[in-house]
Amino acid sequence: MLFDLPNHNELYQALLKRDPRFDGQTYVAVLTTGVFCRLTCPARKPKPENCTFYSTVAECIEAGFRPCNRCHPLRPNASADPSIGMLLQALKERPEHRWREGDIEKMGFDLSTVRRSFKRQYGMTFLEMARQRRLRDGFEALSDGGRVIDAQMDARFESASAFRLAFAGILGCPPGHLKPNAVMLADWVTTPLGDMIAVCSASHLHLLEFVERRALQREVAVLAKLCKGDLGVGKTPSSVQIQGELKAFFNGTSAEFKTPLAFGGTPFYRQVWEALRGIPPGTTRSYAELAKTIGRPTAMRAVARANGANPLALVVPCHRVIGADGSLTGYGGGLWRKQRLLEIERLYSPPKPATAP
Repeated sequence: MLFDLPNHNELYQALLKRDPRFDGQTYVAVLTTGVFCRLTCPARKPKPENCTFYSTVAECIEAGFRPCNRCHPLRPNASADPSIGMLLQALKERPEHRWREGDIEKMGFDLSTVRRSFKRQYGMTFLEMARQRRLRDGFEALSDGGRVIDAQMDARFESASAFRLAFAGILGCPPGHLKPNAVMLADWVTTPLGDMIAVCSASHLHLLEFVERRALQREVAVLAKLCKGDLGVGKTPSSVQIQGELKAFFNGTSAEFKTPLAFGGTPFYRQVWEALRGIPPGTTRSYAELAKTIGRPTAMRAVARANGANPLALVVPCHRVIGADGSLTGYGGGLWRKQRLLEIERLYSPPKPATAP
């Protein structure tokens, strides 16, 4: 454990004072309501004998408590480090600015500390986040039918070559190679765990990946070959539907994805991916259990490869597969995302059977 909890009385006093020093490092679970909260929660304070303190969200959920609807303890905790909140606010107020390390230092923050804080909280540095948001603006300008030069200006890149390189770093090709009214369209999807790219035809979702994942370029290239290069940027009914379903998922209202999916891959891979979709939210399986599910109990390594090759993150829930010893094991989107997804999905856990009196 990275943070040793003080005694119960000290933590209760911190709860009464809404002490921000404990935010993101300690949570209070209330026995009388079955809810857990941040220590800064504005809700009415419970009696001390009804409070239990935990150091992680996972421990609260494991103990059977549900997250508070006022302080939202499952949301990324920008206030856990003051630099995060201040820099995010600065980014919001100056979206047109091309942020550099010198800007962070001028605000009085240590570069290495800020880098670690953002990597721990969001899986990327502040500068990477700022650059990604600028690129998203350019992507959306193209999606709305704008010219490449207009998209470059919207993204606030100083040169056309820099914009083309940044764009190609995501989709594997410069924006000038994309076609209007194409068979498949790439759309930018914003989620609380980071931006994603969805590639859809008019009727199906073919790809859903986090923007910074290394496999994204290769997966887009496979789709581009499949549609003979007829790839563009824009929205389809499928991309609109999946964005709505992702919003409901992260809001805690639904873990059901009904967007029609188009599976590529080998028959074996498709068999594994369908088995993944059969794992209920809030539960996990080991690779061995997944292999048994498809009738191939000795094919654990092949199942692991198929799991890693999944091009439809979240909707084909490869994050629900863990090691036999309960460890998170690998995840293409980053272990920090896998942990967050599993924590969120405890909201959707199947009810436990009632025990006999």
